[in-house]
Amino acid sequence: MTIPPPTGGVHERTWTKAEYHRLGEQGYFHGQRVELIGGRLMVMSPMGSPHGAVLGHVAAYLEPLFKPGNTVRWQMPLNLSATSEPEPDIAVVVGRQLDYFNGHPSTALLVVEVSESTLAYDRGRKASLYASAGIRDYWIVNLITPQIEVYRDPIPDAAEPFGHRYAQRTDRLVGDVVSPLALPGVTIPVADLLP
Repeated sequence: MTIPPPTGGVHERTWTKAEYHRLGEQGYFHGQRVELIGGRLMVMSPMGSPHGAVLGHVAAYLEPLFKPGNTVRWQMPLNLSATSEPEPDIAVVVGRQLDYFNGHPSTALLVVEVSESTLAYDRGRKASLYASAGIRDYWIVNLITPQIEVYRDPIPDAAEPFGHRYAQRTDRLVGDVVSPLALPGVTIPVADLLP
């Protein structure tokens, strides 16, 4: 005999990308910064001026380094799974903006998050999500402890929220340099990216 599932009680409901997009089209997120992460709707706090200034600065710095052939996208979606469509602060993707007219990119050469109030989230759930999607080069511009945290080598780890983590974390301080994996011959002074 099969026992029917219990009715009532509390359960978590996850959202698909299609449902998420329908809600957005119907105006449910008007005036809010929202991401779909693992089927959950994550509402982000409004962007403060330090975050906005550093985001714009880092994106403008990276753009000429990655051209031609690549595009630096600011707070635009990455199509990472059926239940995850994050909007990283910066994602460097192969090709031109119009190459993604019919769908968001599903990977990136480099993902950068500018972090202050979201530092634990960016180091935890976001890092695990990016690692699970095979993003090989993930940086956090840490505004609390002025440094660039470089995460590389995604590996499986069942204890992490999305079943993956980065095997390597290197903190780059003022006075150090950092090189994107996609541009190994390019060295960027960390001081050039920090306020």
